[in-house]
Amino acid sequence: MLESFQVAFNAVMPLLLLLGVGWAAVRTGVTDRAFMNRLNTLNFKLFFPFLMFKNVYGAEPENLPTTALMITGAVSLLVLVALLMIVVPRIVKENPRRGTIIQAIFRSNFIIYGIPLTTFVFGDGKASVCGIMVMIMVSMFNVLSVVVLEYYREGGKVRPGPLLLGIVKNPLLQGCVAGMLCYLLGIKLPVFLKEPVFALGSMASTLALVVLGANLQFAELKKNGRTITTVLLVRLLLLPLVMVPLAWLIGLRGVELFLILMIYGTPVATASYPMAQNMGGDGQLAGQLVFVSTVASLGTIFLFIFTMSQLGLLI
Repeated sequence: MLESFQVAFNAVMPLLLLLGVGWAAVRTGVTDRAFMNRLNTLNFKLFFPFLMFKNVYGAEPENLPTTALMITGAVSLLVLVALLMIVVPRIVKENPRRGTIIQAIFRSNFIIYGIPLTTFVFGDGKASVCGIMVMIMVSMFNVLSVVVLEYYREGGKVRPGPLLLGIVKNPLLQGCVAGMLCYLLGIKLPVFLKEPVFALGSMASTLALVVLGANLQFAELKKNGRTITTVLLVRLLLLPLVMVPLAWLIGLRGVELFLILMIYGTPVATASYPMAQNMGGDGQLAGQLVFVSTVASLGTIFLFIFTMSQLGLLI
């Protein structure tokens, strides 16, 4: 029990500390929000594509997930996004908030939480299963995020030309595609290229959290309080409570069932903030959702890991 809480705590606290660094930098006058917003654009267009490349290119093929897990992850995500695009517009009237809320609900921080938590619970031998799932889900997260945000940037109208152009020009998708091509074609980067590419990619999440912390305005949390509460109840509680039992009924067990929890029970993805801010979404709301979900997930992740362990579902 204590170990489960410690793992969740160790996964969350570094993120909160990085948020604190950004917040303190603005509060103490080291920098200002105008600079941080320019840095956010740079991060989105330069560093995040390298991160996407790194995560796809670096996936280990030795321990592949089962077909059932891959199909469950992919199909459930597509169904979820389709349902959200039907339900959310009936409740939310502003297009920038529609895209931001839909992205926040379906796009989790699986990329940051998945491997360390899987390694702790199941050991290093199963981590590569998570690595392949990260590659699959991150690719889908990026494509679907671009489609959703571009769709609502265009006023909720299906305009194939601008939508396709937005997908093709998206820096994160370009990084994913480049990584996927190298992975599938067996292209190995020479060390002198791999090292700087991976180093640039490693900067993305850190910078995103620092920038997010710099732009946090706690007074605005109250303004969006009802929206944040509703979205996070769905993101952190409803989705895992629905998806994990469904996956169990399908026949997923052990590490594969745990990965469904990681896909649907981890907080809002850090990348959703720069994407929303740079693609016509509600950047402030996106940042608040990342921040509050990261804090709240300390309790919810522990609760789900502990409960699944007690029920013998992690064997």
